[in-house]
Amino acid sequence: MRIEQEEELHRDPAIIRRFTAGRAGATVQTGVGTAYDAYGVKVTTNHRRRRNIWAPFSCKFEWDIVRWAKMRGPTSTAFTELLKIEGMYERLNLSFKTAAEMNDLIDDELPERPGFRCEEIEIDGETYEVYFRDVMECVRELYGNPEFAHYMAYAPERHFADEEMKNRLYGEMHTGDWWWHVQTILEQRQPGATVVPLIWSTDKTQLTVFRNRSAYPVYLTIGNISKDIRRKPSKHAQMLVGYLPTARLEHITNKETRRRALANLFHACMRKIMEPIKDLGENGVNMTGGDGAVRRCHPLFAVFVGDYPEQALVACVKYGVCPKCLVEHEDLGEFETAPLRDIEEVLDALDTFTRGPAEYVAACEVAGIKPVVHPFWEDLPYANVFAAITPDILHQLYQGMVKHLIAWVTDAFGADEIDARCRRMPPNHNLRLFSNGISHLSRVSGQEHKDICRILMGLVVDLPLPDGVSPIRLVRAVRAMLDFLYLAQYPSHSSDTLEYLDDALSRFHANKAIFELIGLRENFNFPKLHSLLHYTPSIRLFGTTDNYNTEASERLHIDFAKDAYRATNHKDAYPQMTKWLERKEKIHKHENYLAWIIEEEKRRTRNAPTSGRDRSPAPPPTHTDAAPRIHIARYPIVKSAKFTDLESLYGAVDFEPALYNFIMQHRNPNITARQLARQPVERKILPFRSVALYHTIKFWNRDAQERERAPDTRDSAHVRPAYKDTRGRPVAGRFDTVLVNMGDGGESGIEAVPGYRVAQVRAIFSLPIKARRSIFPQEKDDDPRHMAYVEWFAPFPDTAEDVHDMYRLTRMLKDGRRVASVIPVDNIRRSVHLFPKWGAVAPRSWTSSNVLELCDVFYVNCFLDRHTYITVY
Repeated sequence: MRIEQEEELHRDPAIIRRFTAGRAGATVQTGVGTAYDAYGVKVTTNHRRRRNIWAPFSCKFEWDIVRWAKMRGPTSTAFTELLKIEGMYERLNLSFKTAAEMNDLIDDELPERPGFRCEEIEIDGETYEVYFRDVMECVRELYGNPEFAHYMAYAPERHFADEEMKNRLYGEMHTGDWWWHVQTILEQRQPGATVVPLIWSTDKTQLTVFRNRSAYPVYLTIGNISKDIRRKPSKHAQMLVGYLPTARLEHITNKETRRRALANLFHACMRKIMEPIKDLGENGVNMTGGDGAVRRCHPLFAVFVGDYPEQALVACVKYGVCPKCLVEHEDLGEFETAPLRDIEEVLDALDTFTRGPAEYVAACEVAGIKPVVHPFWEDLPYANVFAAITPDILHQLYQGMVKHLIAWVTDAFGADEIDARCRRMPPNHNLRLFSNGISHLSRVSGQEHKDICRILMGLVVDLPLPDGVSPIRLVRAVRAMLDFLYLAQYPSHSSDTLEYLDDALSRFHANKAIFELIGLRENFNFPKLHSLLHYTPSIRLFGTTDNYNTEASERLHIDFAKDAYRATNHKDAYPQMTKWLERKEKIHKHENYLAWIIEEEKRRTRNAPTSGRDRSPAPPPTHTDAAPRIHIARYPIVKSAKFTDLESLYGAVDFEPALYNFIMQHRNPNITARQLARQPVERKILPFRSVALYHTIKFWNRDAQERERAPDTRDSAHVRPAYKDTRGRPVAGRFDTVLVNMGDGGESGIEAVPGYRVAQVRAIFSLPIKARRSIFPQEKDDDPRHMAYVEWFAPFPDTAEDVHDMYRLTRMLKDGRRVASVIPVDNIRRSVHLFPKWGAVAPRSWTSSNVLELCDVFYVNCFLDRHTYITVY
């Protein structure tokens, strides 16, 4: 039922309701040229070499050297030493002899990027340095980048899956309610506004392990850019705006006073950074987009992305309460919503600052905030900081609820049994095998928590609780939290799937009392559990969670903080870090410009003039077919494997009769299984005795929600016998399980249960050339080039198991022998992972390499990845 209701996410919206209460996104002027046109003028004017497209570099070779040196190469000292090797400079024929001269060329000749400046902030008589850029220059850079021209939204929309417009769809930020609401207000004042939603994120990060050096970067992106572009660091759709001070204010001995001073320092720095957008957000400013059109843009503070400490700091609330709503601390663990904090009431309290400290402190206490001096969002137009705080998948779920859940499960069932099941989990391309278990892991990362989530249901199924307590509610609680985790990360939501999200949270709350019953919790009054109530409203407001996930900013720390710090001499680091970043950004921008100018030269050669919007870079090609793509190596691993080897090494005990039946059915599709069985044995002997073998199938499956620009899900199935490694140690064989289209399954595989079967692959092979020509004398398009010998599992049952909601499978046997057949490799959809039915205690004779052979009953793992979760539910 759920899969049928999710089909609306796999199609383009039936109805797109565009904003018509004004002239949202209207152009003021067109045809002024893109940023690349202006960039090219600056380059040629500065260097006066108009015929050299590689200017300011002498040739393509010199440009490649510079790009490598700044983006991939060694330190400046090492690069200078390289050029000083006798004869190196002469042979390379470069226009610079040292890294310093190369840096001067970049600084002087390449057009400027938004530059950093340093200003001092005074708090409690102490001055602190903050390095930051002009925020409007950063906004112009992002908004006017031609690389993003085909991925920009300039007006809000409402998407619906049905003609009656009852089932709303949410995805990109412009499909949410916030943009529509703000656009309505702006259009009432002055029609023709283009909203530029500013998405801010901050997070302190460690630069060193031992010296305790840290950085406090501030990142900015805009909601007009597609989220699929914003989440990719290589696209540079996120900009570093500044570094905040990391001082601990240890000279302030009183802890409460120190915390208040740190909050004041943070807000003073952020207020300095955001100062330019106060008036421009209200009145608008003309900006040229990547498509060459000028619009009146209103840069507005829309979203803040951060973990819980950052959220509490931004919202000016005490630690331990919800930064968004007025829920009481003792109600944090309840499945009950509370009203959002009233921004107007808070602003009224902030207005009492001039009346004296006593009245200000009292007013802030009544409003439920700390008495911070002028929070940065106080004067920002149309800003509601409490609504702007968005869900945090990484810290609230993976490093929050999942972390707690794993600890509770381990304590409830015992670390020994949980670890034993981890060691015996069947392998899969998408799984990490925890060969030492999970109970001894320390400093577990978000990625490791993701890996544990893929197998967590398989660890708790069938496990009994001590003292005869029924584990049903615990299993249901684990299933509910995993459902919430995976649903919360959907890249596209509908009104129906948001109900699934709320239902998953409701199921967890309905079963969470089991953890209190067995003595693992006294209460659930902690903010990370309560924050899950805000996921659905935030998705309705700002689009799906991949618009504002903290995983993006965590990844940015590598490029903008850690790598930048390593490039310095660790003394007075920030000036060096900012200069290093500016040069890298210049190289990246020049690289994009060169790609554009080369494409322009090709267009001129083809006599294809372009202008205006068409002069922006072309978008990448979208998917044209819905069928999964499969790849097998060009050359086989084993060129000629005898049938006897297939039986002894690969376990393909019925290979020859299975291949004979496949050939006969392919040549005569009308032949029945009974007719094949009546064939005499001597006729089933094939005229060849060997085949070529392959050990891996690779899959590139379309996005499960069929989004055009979404990346494919990469997957592999491995099929290899036991062997010895280079040191002579034995390595067990591996024969993965896969999902097979039985002919009546959907071509796109969106519904991967009806019409599909699970099978274990024993061999991947192709026929000898001579044999193929004799068997398929007339080459046809449907003649398979690669085939697989598989052993079948029983068909999917009509419904999943009631408690854990997973499908139960068993081996398909006939007269005590496994049923096997040969199928075209093209029928295989993807790999699939099975949880063994362990029983009360996992048999210690089972291992990761033999559990598929020794176990009789399995459950289909639907948490392998997002693609599996959506298609195999």
